[in-house]
Amino acid sequence: MTSLDSTAVQDGVSAQRSAGTPSPFREAVFPALEALEFGRALEIVAGFAAGPLGGERIRSRRPAADPEWIRAELAPVDELLGLYARRATLDVVPVPPLEAVLGRLRLPGAVLEGIELVAVRQTLSAARAAVADLGRLMAEAPTVAGWVVPLPNPAIDKRLAQSLDPTGEVLDTASPALLRARREVQESRTRLVKKLEVVLRGLDSHGADPGASVTMRNGRYVVPVRRDYRARPEGIVHDESASGETVFLEPTAAIELGNALRAAIADAEREVLRVLRDLTEVLRPNAGLIEGAHGLCVRLDDLVARVRYAHSVGARVPGIRPGGAGVALRQARHPLLLGRGIPAVPFDLVLDGVERTLLVSGPNAGGKTVLLKTVGLTAALVQSGIVPPLGPGSELPVFQQIVADIGDHQSIAADLSTFTAHLVVLRGVLEEAGSGTLVLVDEIGSGTDPAEGGALAAAALRALTRRGAMTIATTHLGSLKALATQTAGIVNGSLQFDPDRLAPTFRFAKGTPGRSYGLAIARRLGIRAEVLAEAEGRISEAERSLDGLLEAAEARERCLAAAQAELDSRLAEAERELARLTEQAAVQQARETALRTRERSAERHGRTEARRVMLEARERVEEAIRSAQGATSEPAAREARRLLEEAIRREGEALEALDQEGVGRSSGPAAAPLLREGQRVRFGSGSLGRVAELRDDGLVMVVAGNVRVVVSASELLPVEEGAKGARGARGKAASPSSSPIELGARFEVDLRGLRADEAELATRSALDAAILADQPYLRIIHGMGTGALRLVVRQVLATDGRVAKFAFAPGNQGGTGVTVAEFAE
Repeated sequence: MTSLDSTAVQDGVSAQRSAGTPSPFREAVFPALEALEFGRALEIVAGFAAGPLGGERIRSRRPAADPEWIRAELAPVDELLGLYARRATLDVVPVPPLEAVLGRLRLPGAVLEGIELVAVRQTLSAARAAVADLGRLMAEAPTVAGWVVPLPNPAIDKRLAQSLDPTGEVLDTASPALLRARREVQESRTRLVKKLEVVLRGLDSHGADPGASVTMRNGRYVVPVRRDYRARPEGIVHDESASGETVFLEPTAAIELGNALRAAIADAEREVLRVLRDLTEVLRPNAGLIEGAHGLCVRLDDLVARVRYAHSVGARVPGIRPGGAGVALRQARHPLLLGRGIPAVPFDLVLDGVERTLLVSGPNAGGKTVLLKTVGLTAALVQSGIVPPLGPGSELPVFQQIVADIGDHQSIAADLSTFTAHLVVLRGVLEEAGSGTLVLVDEIGSGTDPAEGGALAAAALRALTRRGAMTIATTHLGSLKALATQTAGIVNGSLQFDPDRLAPTFRFAKGTPGRSYGLAIARRLGIRAEVLAEAEGRISEAERSLDGLLEAAEARERCLAAAQAELDSRLAEAERELARLTEQAAVQQARETALRTRERSAERHGRTEARRVMLEARERVEEAIRSAQGATSEPAAREARRLLEEAIRREGEALEALDQEGVGRSSGPAAAPLLREGQRVRFGSGSLGRVAELRDDGLVMVVAGNVRVVVSASELLPVEEGAKGARGARGKAASPSSSPIELGARFEVDLRGLRADEAELATRSALDAAILADQPYLRIIHGMGTGALRLVVRQVLATDGRVAKFAFAPGNQGGTGVTVAEFAE
């Protein structure tokens, strides 16, 4: 049994808040952690730390019972998990231990060694990098960014870097005096060695071995000389060889040089000590800032390790409910199974505030104990500030105590049997459990007679439910499965089992008790049939009936699960099909948009081409008209008329070609059957003529006076004989010069000889034609006679908004007999 004492919890929280360290609960106060394998779970999380201090901080975590502390520990994990989900990480530089260094730094007169100063430099460097990272996280992780601490002057870092190498050796650049002292040491050593080499070269082959060189013994430079050498130089013997045949001699001539070297070395060492003392004195006033920087680095290592672990298992930070509330675990998995690479089937466990006891049943090796440990270990980790493998939407209350009875507690030394050991634990549970207690009992009521064990277990579960404790117990006893129907607050649950394969599925189902499948498994393992038959016969009718009901319920559950799976599959297929159709519609829309763009481009190109063709045709018609006007003989007039008709015909063909390409107005032979040769028609902007020829290609030759025009049949409007403006009653045909449809002369129309109404119609038609041909002006010949036609022309021009201005032509171009109308741009 284990419990978390409330007083110890509050003391631990207070200590943690003041020191900024994990909750300092001792395992002796919380022994259930061992049964839940809490330490092994911490080891897995500690493996994600960057340095040993961060890992040790993880291992020192223990569950707390203060909701505010728990929320404060989980909040920064939640913030950084959001960054990790967006592939943004926070790098942490490990720092060395600094507790002893800081202790010496606070002692007046104490001087730090070089390696200790290097540790301080590494800490300050890591802290500055961490503070820079926290600064850029201000918007996305404000809680973590609030951890920033003040740091010593950056000049301290620079001085430490100039003074020490990574191994703690003081560099020559630490001070000018040290540089001079070390140069003197080098020069003194060089002089001494040269002197000894001269002495060594002065010895013959009997005085020293060939290849002998200057060496050092007891801190003095010496030369090796044979002991029996008669001409051995005067000096001090500092050592001898192992055989005793060679002595290491410092010649008298070199003693002064050796002493000078020792003095130079002593000066350099004194300067090194002075540099270390100066550096220590620089750091001493900043001891508090250094400690804060070191604490920040370790704290960040602890945080990032917890974030990396949660990210690696796809965990989400759970919500914290008030004490005594229900629990909601979504997609929960056992951390140790995941740590060993064993695929764990996630389960959902939801108990509301009324459901206080969950009784889990099912066959052996079905996962009941794993579920039990998962719930307890999950609660312990969350209350330690660690996010276990949980899915979104998980919520847990804060438990003041966690009581666990898992495993075999028998002890020969304590004279306890298995059942007695369970009773001892149960007694403690019933004495201490309350509304803030999580009780975990594996195989409750086992170890004794099933009837008595079941009765005792039922009474204990009812008592725990009445006291408001949240209890999760596993059992094989059939008598306990009916408790859920008899006692409010108790609910059944089971780990599902595949009856066809006789293998567990490890899927948790709330609300339904599980079958043990003991006889079925025995049959699969080959127990003799007569033994099984006798065993089945000894099962009571009540238990047989209950087993039948459970079998029917499980079969129905499997059918419903299969139906749901089929529905989910069809829904997924429908969603995929919808996505495919949506994508296809988007592609089609893009194609249509591109097609419309090409059509608009082609239309613009067509209009440009039509304008070019019309301009070329107009030039040919105008040229033909000029030839006709300049004709002086009948043959020349006939040739000019032929050229005019040919030009008009070519213009008609050009327009028809454009119509067929979709550029000009639509045409088609369907309109031809409505016409007949000799039919009086109106075309253009109201011009009159007669059908001279119906062609198979949908074009019609129209005669207007002596002018022949080829137009599309769709542009012709039949006119009944005798209609107004037809001139049939008077038998007078329009003259060629009065025809307003001369395509080559749309800039000029001759109204002489027409009535007022005909002149008005011809003027409007000529205006339409000129504007259609993009002419800048139109010459209207009305003559000087009575002035009636001139008045009609001026009335038409004055009321047409397309006419910018009009006036009589110059005297040499017709004078008052011609009106020139200019069009607005």
